[in-house]
Amino acid sequence: MPPSSLRVVYAFAREMHPKTSDVFIQYGTAGFRTKANLLEHVVYRMGLLAVIRSRVKNGRTIGMMITASHNLEPDNGVKLVDPDGEMLEQSWEEIATRLANVSDNDLESTTEQVIKQVNADMSLKASVFIGMDTRYTSPRLAAAAANGVIALKGTPKEFGIVTTPMLHYCVKCRNDNTYGTPTEEGYYEKIVGAFKNIRQKLPVCGNYNTTLYVDGANGVGGKKLNIIRKSLDGELDLNLFNLGGNGGKLNLNCGADFVKVSQKPPVGIEHVPFQRVASLDGDADRIVYYYLDDKDNMNLLDGDRIATLLASYITELLKGCEASELQLGLVQTAYANGASTNYITNDLKVPVTCVKTGVKHLHHAALAYDIGVYFEANGHGTVIYSDKAKKLIAKIAQEGEPEQRKAAQLLQNFIDMTNETVGDAISDLFLVETVLCARGHDATQWMSAYSDLPCRQLKVTVRDRNAISTTDAERQCTSPEGLQTRIDELVATYTDGRAFVRPSGTEDVVRVYAEADTQQSADKLAAEVAQAVFDLAGGVGARPEIPA
Repeated sequence: MPPSSLRVVYAFAREMHPKTSDVFIQYGTAGFRTKANLLEHVVYRMGLLAVIRSRVKNGRTIGMMITASHNLEPDNGVKLVDPDGEMLEQSWEEIATRLANVSDNDLESTTEQVIKQVNADMSLKASVFIGMDTRYTSPRLAAAAANGVIALKGTPKEFGIVTTPMLHYCVKCRNDNTYGTPTEEGYYEKIVGAFKNIRQKLPVCGNYNTTLYVDGANGVGGKKLNIIRKSLDGELDLNLFNLGGNGGKLNLNCGADFVKVSQKPPVGIEHVPFQRVASLDGDADRIVYYYLDDKDNMNLLDGDRIATLLASYITELLKGCEASELQLGLVQTAYANGASTNYITNDLKVPVTCVKTGVKHLHHAALAYDIGVYFEANGHGTVIYSDKAKKLIAKIAQEGEPEQRKAAQLLQNFIDMTNETVGDAISDLFLVETVLCARGHDATQWMSAYSDLPCRQLKVTVRDRNAISTTDAERQCTSPEGLQTRIDELVATYTDGRAFVRPSGTEDVVRVYAEADTQQSADKLAAEVAQAVFDLAGGVGARPEIPA
C-alpha cells in the first residue's frame, strides 16, 4: 500500500474514530475490555491489526469479537481470534496494546513499524470475520472494526449477533474446511446434529429426565438456544429464562459468573427443588450448573464438576474402544477446588496439569495430551482431540469388534458435539446432558462424586494491578515483598486451608481465592488475605472487612 493511501487511512481514523481519552488500555487474557465509551478508536485500530495479522498468516481469516463476556452492560471489549480458532498469539498482545494507545498523530508511524516488525506482505488479500454480542454499544463498535479492516484493504464479513464460540468456530472452519461449514447454520448442523444422533443411541433411563432449565444471562446464548430448541425433536426439553426481555439486564444478578462467584441462584428463574439449571454467561463461553434442594440450599456444579464428568465418561468410552495407547489428561488452574484435583488424581487416575488462569494457557497445555480436557472453575472449557486420537477412534469405529465399534461411534458423536476451538457453553451443555443421560443420573448423583471444600472469591481494587507478580501457575505471589509470607501465615491457621492472589488481566483489581474446611473459615480466610493485599499492594477505597 503506497504511503499516500496510508495517509488517507490515518486522516480517516482521526476524523471518524479519534482517540478521545488518555486512559491506558491493555490487551489482557480476553483482549481489551473496559467502558464502552473508551473503545471506538481501539476497535478501529484492531481492525487494522487484524488485516496485518491475516497477511502475516498468508491471507488466512482472522476473527474479531465485540464482547465484554460476563461483564455488566456498560462495558464492552474486543478480542482477536487466530486462524485455528484460538486466542491471539501471546507475542502479539504487546503489539495490540501499543497500537491501541498511541496518539492519533503517531498512528501512521506506529502501524508502519508494526508492519515492518512482523514482516507483513501488504499486497496479499486479507479476510476478517466480525461478530458481536447483544450490548447496545456493540453495533457501533462492530462498524468501527469493519472500517479498520476496509481501511487497510482487507475484506470484512460481519456475522451480526453471535456467541463468542460461534465466531471462533466459523474462523476455524473458514481456514480448515474439514472441520465444518463457517456459518451459524453450519455450527448448528454439526454440534446440534451430533447431539441428536447420540441421543438416539442412548435411551432415557434411571433418574435422568429431559427437562433442563437454562439461565441465559439476558445475553446471546439464551437467544441462540431459543432457536436450537425448536429442532431438538424432544431429545431435550429446554425451559429458558433471562432471555433479555422484561427489563432484564445483561449479566446483572444472573449468568454463570454471578452464580459461581456469589454462590447464589440467579434472579428471574422459577425454581423447582432438585431441578438442574444450566447458567450461561453473557457471550455463552462459560457454563455452570446448579440446583436448589428442598430446603432452598444452593448446590453448585461448576467447571471442575463438568471437567470431571466429561473426563470420566471419555475414559469409559476409551476403555470400551480398548484404545489404551491414547493418553487422556485434564488441565486446571489454581481456582480448581482441591477436592476435584484429589478426585481426578486418586479416583479417576487421570493426570492433571495446573497452569496460569486464562483459557489460552489451558488450551496450550491440553494440546500435550492425545485427548485434553480443560476447564476453569468458572465454567470456561472444552475438550481437544489430537489427529492421532481421531484417526484411531475412526478406525476402531469401522474395523473393531462390535462392542468396540459401539463405544467408538459414541465417541465420534461426542467429538463432533465438541467445539474444540474454545470454551463453549452451548456445546458443553449438550456434552453434559449426553453424559447424564448415558448414566441415567440426575444432578444429585452428579454432585455425589466428591465433596467440594468450601471456598470464597473476593476482589480488591488497587492502584496498579502490575504491582502483583506470581509464579507456580499463579499459586505463589512473588511481589510485593512480604505478601506471600503473610498469606502463608494466614493459611497455616486453618484446617484444609489454601489461598492465592492474582492480578486481573483486564482491570486494576486483585482477585483473592480461599478454601478451608468450613464456609465460615473460607469466608474469613478470604477476607484476611484481602486485607493483606489491600495493605501491601496499594489498595484503593475501603479496606476489606472480616465477616462477623
